[in-house]
Parts: sequence; C-alpha cells; structure tokens
Amino acid sequence: MSLQDLATTLSDTRLAIELTDSTWLFGTIEAVHVLALTLVFGSIAVVDLRLLGLWRKDATIPALLHELLPITWGAFALAAVTGITMIFANPFGYFENFFFKAKLVLLLLAGINVLVFHRFVLPRATSAQALAPRISGGVSLVLWLTIVSFGRWIGFTI
Repeated sequence: MSLQDLATTLSDTRLAIELTDSTWLFGTIEAVHVLALTLVFGSIAVVDLRLLGLWRKDATIPALLHELLPITWGAFALAAVTGITMIFANPFGYFENFFFKAKLVLLLLAGINVLVFHRFVLPRATSAQALAPRISGGVSLVLWLTIVSFGRWIGFTI
C-alpha cells in the first residue's frame, strides 16, 4: 500500500469525517496533544539538564529516572495517540509535509538515543562528570527541542 492509498483510506474513515465536520473535536485533540507533549518534554528536559550538569545536581540519575519515566511514557503514549488521531483530519497534508516527515525521523533518532543511553551509557557511567552521559543528554535536548519546533511548524504549513 502506498502513502497515497493510506491517505485515501484514512480520509474515508468515520474518524476523519468527525474531525473535519466537528467544530471542537480536532481542537480538543490538539490541545490534549500539546499538554501531553509538554509533560514529555518537561520530564525529559529535567533528566537531560541533570545529565549536562546544569540542574538538579543533588539528584542521582537513577532516582530521577525512577520518578520521571512513568510520567514520560504515559504522556508519550497519550501524545502518540492524539498525534496519530490528528493525521486522520488531513492525511494528504501530513504525508506531504516536510516538517511532519522530519519530525518522524527525529522521533526515531530520539528513540535510538534513549535506547543507547539505557543500554550502554547509564550502566557504564561512573561519574556525574562522565562525557558519554553529557553527550547523550545534549543530543536528547537538541532532538526534543527540534521535535517540538517542527511540530509547531506542521500546524502552520498544513
């Protein structure tokens, strides 16, 4: 199935019709998406800033992760569901949009970064000043700032 076929299929669904016909449904879903993304970014930024040694130096990384990962994953799941739902309103516009495609690539890179961090960096980090955790935190922060920025540009370019 091509992207064109997928877009056609999505645009013919009852959800797509409801999203485009309703005066409040898309806006409500978008608002929930933004709130969920705020929790995702905020919880990730706390850890990234700690990894960079810029904030919460009193907290250990494992303690922060224990506190924040449930919030991050719950909010990410909600952001993913609402983000996918918004695509139904204009699948052709999303699939052809540079910022949407770039955001998906950046989300994949952020996922790879977190996997590398948890699998290789965190278990070997012997010091708060170790270089690998700082690099991982910096990369994560840049990726998520760009993801959020590109997400806003999607709204202005579709």
